[in-house]
Amino acid sequence: VSPFLSLLLSISAELSEADLDSMKFLCHDKITKRRRESVRTGRELFEILVEQQHIASDNLDFLRKLLENIRRGDLVSQLEQFEEEGGLGAPSDQPDEQEKANDVICENVGKDWKKLLRELGMPEVKLDRIEADNQFKLSEQLVQGLREWQRWKGKDAKVADLIKALRGCHLNLVADLVEE
Repeated sequence: VSPFLSLLLSISAELSEADLDSMKFLCHDKITKRRRESVRTGRELFEILVEQQHIASDNLDFLRKLLENIRRGDLVSQLEQFEEEGGLGAPSDQPDEQEKANDVICENVGKDWKKLLRELGMPEVKLDRIEADNQFKLSEQLVQGLREWQRWKGKDAKVADLIKALRGCHLNLVADLVEE
């Protein structure tokens, strides 16, 4: 199965009817009125855009602009992750230890998530983007923040750094849980 097509199918499944209507409107100059009116799902819209070569696995700019315009930062993040993985859709190389640490942190760190990520050295602009993309979803802000930190640091994202940052934020109990 093509990772690119899997990405498009995944994004399509997340689109509301209002999202789809907005995207169709934004494609006014790319797709004829008759074809736009026949589109009922995101998948159908993407099929047309691929067919007309407005989007491709190595050219996702137009899709990114569509998702940004309908204010779906969560789907833009999914698109960026696909690109960072080289379009392979491969699972992250992060070890199980890192995933377990992230789970513990997500269960025990609440409104201090920005403080933690600042301690990890994340730029303020990235934190603001994560917050804007996931308004009113505190736990998702932390999840996305940790994922962004892992992407940003790559292989240098270590559990030891998370523990040090937790202690630096006076979240010693959470640090102890991660160490266990």
